[in-house]
Amino acid sequence: MLQSLSQVLTLEEFLKLPETEPASEYIDGYIIQKPMPQGEHSVIQTELAPAINSVVKPKQIARAFSELRCTFGGRSIVPDISVFLWDRIPRQENGGVGNVFSIPPDWTIEILSPDQSQTKVTKNILHCLKYGTQIGWLIDPEEKSVLVYQKDQPTAFFDEPEALLPVPQFADDFNLTVKDLFDWLQM
Repeated sequence: MLQSLSQVLTLEEFLKLPETEPASEYIDGYIIQKPMPQGEHSVIQTELAPAINSVVKPKQIARAFSELRCTFGGRSIVPDISVFLWDRIPRQENGGVGNVFSIPPDWTIEILSPDQSQTKVTKNILHCLKYGTQIGWLIDPEEKSVLVYQKDQPTAFFDEPEALLPVPQFADDFNLTVKDLFDWLQM
């Protein structure tokens, strides 16, 4: 949902506003509220982030975060899942995870909701790639497919059940097929 504004906000003005539920993003001077996740979206997000973390977190390679605000390159977006290399995760003085992520994720994952614009989500993935993200996934539960975006490579489409989904090199030990991903939707 695009919020109507009498004037375009600056990024700094946007970041001072209270958070919304669902999250709002700042894109090209406008506030765009993400749609409320529905069942399939929620199941995939709830299963995928811990599955990634089970492989990359114990070895302190990377960490997956759900609904984390990432502000960089003049935008403030909230990917469904953001994966950051361990040594790039912002830290507090006590060594804990920082609250502000002013860098792009190393891997961005979006899960399309029924009323969500695929174009808007794709533009966010491409924005991430422009600023250094290694790989982006756009998961479409309705189509049981995944579009994979990588810098300087053609977009790849995966819908064959046994197809192994490409991951960034740092997550080579994470193996997930299209079937595995969408089997999470079964009760």
